[in-house]
Amino acid sequence: MSVALTRADVLRTGGALAATALTGCAHRDQVRVGWKNFSEELFLGELYAQLLEKSGLHVERKPYLGSTQIAMEAMQRGEIDLYPEYTGTALLVILKQPVNVDPHVVYATVKREFEKRYAITWLEPSPFNDSQALASTHDVARRFNLRTLSDVSRAAPQLRIAVTAEFLNRPDGLPGLRRVYGGFAFKSIVQVDVGLRYQALLDRRADIAVAFSTDGEITEYDLVVFTDDKHAFPPYQAAPIVRNAALAKYPSIAPTLNKVAPLLDDATIRSVNLAIDGPKKLEPADVVHDFLQKHPLA
Repeated sequence: MSVALTRADVLRTGGALAATALTGCAHRDQVRVGWKNFSEELFLGELYAQLLEKSGLHVERKPYLGSTQIAMEAMQRGEIDLYPEYTGTALLVILKQPVNVDPHVVYATVKREFEKRYAITWLEPSPFNDSQALASTHDVARRFNLRTLSDVSRAAPQLRIAVTAEFLNRPDGLPGLRRVYGGFAFKSIVQVDVGLRYQALLDRRADIAVAFSTDGEITEYDLVVFTDDKHAFPPYQAAPIVRNAALAKYPSIAPTLNKVAPLLDDATIRSVNLAIDGPKKLEPADVVHDFLQKHPLA
């Protein structure tokens, strides 16, 4: 697994599910929409599917594609026509280019290179940024006077941090923080599975936890996300990526999906993730239906 993955790549692999999802023959007049297997992608993929259906297109769903590599291979083989991807993931994992923190440069780079290398078009990116982050409770933030990552870097010798093993080695993880900020020499490092990061905070086994900026748990537990004041973390904006052949056949795909992009900000995606992952455990299709009731785009 690559060292520069977003949440799409650290939660689950889903290879077996992907193989199942890609079997069978699609109807030749259907748009095949795929997505990876975590809450945010479940919402985005189903959102794209429902919007395209409302626009009059027939859609075949190809869910649970697992990793970015599986999704891209499916695109290149023509087994899916589009799926939601993240700019940072595309830059670092697929194109294998250096970390860049300018969202405009990153988007322009991935848009240009995907067109040139893969005959794939990036549609409009959403404003939400599913970037890495560090989070804590209000109590810890007040006790140590923490507001920014610069504050955390200075206070680190007094703090315990809960991390995934990957965060210790990835270039935009702890090594990147130390390179940009200096410091970040924590009192102790508690390695946990990705799904147990917040539990470590709640159990007071850690003072700080690695987060993703659109995690629903941030809202659920009323956590503080520290400002990346020196911009160490690269941007991870989501957008539909579409095979050029599919766009040529179904030119309405682009205007249909571009209309929804501006509505997907950090707060909206956090609420979506909380609805799917939180106590209610709502089905992604139901969350999308409710969203489109409030925002009738098609």
